[in-house]
Amino acid sequence: MAASSYAFRPQLARTDLFSGLLRARRQFGGKKEIIVDGDERVLTYDEVVRAAFGLGSALCRFTDREENVAVMLPTGAGAVIAFYALLAYGRIPAMFNFTAGSRNLKAAGQAANVTKIVTAHKFVEIGQLQPLIEELSDRYEIIYLEDVREQLSLKDKIAGALGPFIPSLFKASQGHDETGVVLFTSGTEGDPKGVVLSHENVMANVEQVRSHIDLYPETDSVFNPLPTFHCFGLTVGAVLPLVAGIKAVFHPSPLQPREIARRIREHGTTVLLATDTFISQYARAGDQGDLMSLRLAVCGAERVRDETRQMVRKKYNIEILEGYGATEASPVVAANSVGANVPGTVGQFMSGVEHKLEPVPGIDKGGRLWVRGPNIMQGYLRSSSPGVLEPPKDGWHDTGDIVTIDKEGFIRIRGRVKRFAKVGGEMVSLAVVENCASAIWPDNMHAAAAVPDTRKGEQIILLSDCSDVNRPDILAWAQNHGVSELSVPRKVFHVDAIPVLGTGKVDYGTVTKLALELSGKQT
Repeated sequence: MAASSYAFRPQLARTDLFSGLLRARRQFGGKKEIIVDGDERVLTYDEVVRAAFGLGSALCRFTDREENVAVMLPTGAGAVIAFYALLAYGRIPAMFNFTAGSRNLKAAGQAANVTKIVTAHKFVEIGQLQPLIEELSDRYEIIYLEDVREQLSLKDKIAGALGPFIPSLFKASQGHDETGVVLFTSGTEGDPKGVVLSHENVMANVEQVRSHIDLYPETDSVFNPLPTFHCFGLTVGAVLPLVAGIKAVFHPSPLQPREIARRIREHGTTVLLATDTFISQYARAGDQGDLMSLRLAVCGAERVRDETRQMVRKKYNIEILEGYGATEASPVVAANSVGANVPGTVGQFMSGVEHKLEPVPGIDKGGRLWVRGPNIMQGYLRSSSPGVLEPPKDGWHDTGDIVTIDKEGFIRIRGRVKRFAKVGGEMVSLAVVENCASAIWPDNMHAAAAVPDTRKGEQIILLSDCSDVNRPDILAWAQNHGVSELSVPRKVFHVDAIPVLGTGKVDYGTVTKLALELSGKQT
């Protein structure tokens, strides 16, 4: 079994996030180019640290020490610098999902006692977010980076100039166990919850991933199109490269497959961060040589389909390492690695992660996964109790996922507890329903939902963006492949598009609403 040559060193995680950046600058050199922005601007460690000290000094006029301050920016140098600028002076970045809508953002802000949002005029204009900003302005003070830069004082400029050389004069003193960042759940099952991560939580996960997957500062570069409001995009896509000395090429949106394929080719990046949905789009959009520089694609957030894995390997010879995580785990819980890559699994647990399985009635194999470790969150914040931290009991986080673990430690996700339907007294995984459809129509997206049924308790509805989707073909495939007919959906509907969250995950809340609406219309 292969293992990374980099050993997990928990002591390296016992520092604050900004100190981790300063340590990497010392190790790899201030002149090292570490960020390539979406507009092709290149920044060195010195430039990132200088900008963070200068901007952070200016933001002090608008914010208080230990205040949760929202950051609402696309993936790029601006988001990373704003993140570190707040941390440098003891503020706590709260990463806002600008695709979530005003209602969810107001609930998120209420949970975390956020009153200010840091964003940019250019971003609002390009993203056509003026209506959203107008709706948020009655609750939040909007701070625009362009306005802050125009008002930089002599003190701010001195902080930017001297901070990189005498950081102790300017940087706030922070403990590794203090809050480092607040992220938010998607809000598909009620109001978004704030997920409070300590500095150590994030830094520990960085060290865990480094010890699990071989990454080489001399030759590797990471292409990250994932949003920084998503923990995968923030920890693995932004913090890890800066801590590990690996150049990060940022792209402001994952929804531009042709542009992304072109930039991967032009920059010769070697590691891509993606989801199944996104990498399948990039592989189809790219010309034969566009992704050839990639040696790895690290995928999370959703299951990697066999069809995606085969297409990417055949067209580009890229190895996909599928992982598994949760925002509450900073986020990576497990992952495959080079030399220990088992398709259909999410790999093995990160170093330092404990686990236990809780039996689930009606499920014969596996159980509900609970995890504990240095990367597990400090706790939740809820809009019903603003600012009140709800820590995980005894440090254990309930993932809500049903898994099996083989004797070598490889984990298979059978589905979320909430993504099982009870049909005629039997528990049926909605993921299996989707897998059947994907096997027949691999170039399309499919999403299953369970809706109430007066006779059998629940019935399964499948939505698909394939115009040819139909129930008889799914039934025939299930019969020919030994799949229970309970996993064949009762009704099948074609839709123009499967609803997707800004993170690339299927929006199952909206899928369920659509399924209820369509099945109701048919009856």
